[in-house]
Amino acid sequence: MDLSLKDFLDKKVLEFNQPDFIPNDPISIPHQFSKQEDIEIMGFFASILAWGQRRTIINKCNELIERMDHAPHDFILHHQDQDLKSLLGFKHRTFNDTDLLYFIGFFKQHYTRFSSLEDAFLQGSQLGEPFQVETALNHFKSYFFSLPDFPLRTRKHVSSPAQKSSCKRLNMFLRWMVRKDNAGVDFGIWKNIDAKDLICPCDVHVERVAKKFGLMQSDKVNWKSAVELTENLRSLDPLDPVKYDFALFGLGVVGEL
Repeated sequence: MDLSLKDFLDKKVLEFNQPDFIPNDPISIPHQFSKQEDIEIMGFFASILAWGQRRTIINKCNELIERMDHAPHDFILHHQDQDLKSLLGFKHRTFNDTDLLYFIGFFKQHYTRFSSLEDAFLQGSQLGEPFQVETALNHFKSYFFSLPDFPLRTRKHVSSPAQKSSCKRLNMFLRWMVRKDNAGVDFGIWKNIDAKDLICPCDVHVERVAKKFGLMQSDKVNWKSAVELTENLRSLDPLDPVKYDFALFGLGVVGEL
């Protein structure tokens, strides 16, 4: 890989991976909390709802926090049926209250059994085998929809590599939870998944800039192209390839190219 490209992207990572990145990005939502379960829950919601303008996404997530009395984990574990009325009418794009109620049901059963959402992504790994994001995400979707009578319409909100999806939102969520550095943007609160194994989230900004740099050749954005991009980023930094998400996304957003 061209060393001049690595030097340029490394500088852009340092430029965009800063605390002032947080307020205008959906990652600001989990940054409102200090309790790990709240960070996980609202990080998951913020990533799943990340469609459209970032300001709208942030506003809708703040609305959801308010509907859950500013204590998502406590609300999920201890709500009574009548408390769920506060969630009715919630909507963002094609995500509605039917989907939201199922998400709440899943989180309740999961956190009744486990202390962290990380366990939901580890269950697909065989003991002693290295963690693979593709296996984890495919298993996660099956696990997420393992509750009886899940709404069929809700399945479209949780993607998987088996569908050939790039899984942009879930890969973004994993980056938030797993990556740890001194910049303070990503949380790094999960310890059983390594940053070197993550797959780069591919949104329209990342795709456009990656193609300009020859880091992605595929015409379609799917799981295969996300893996292709990540493999090229691993040639720049094998231990932390998805840190370049900051550079590619940032360059795309500011229109520097």
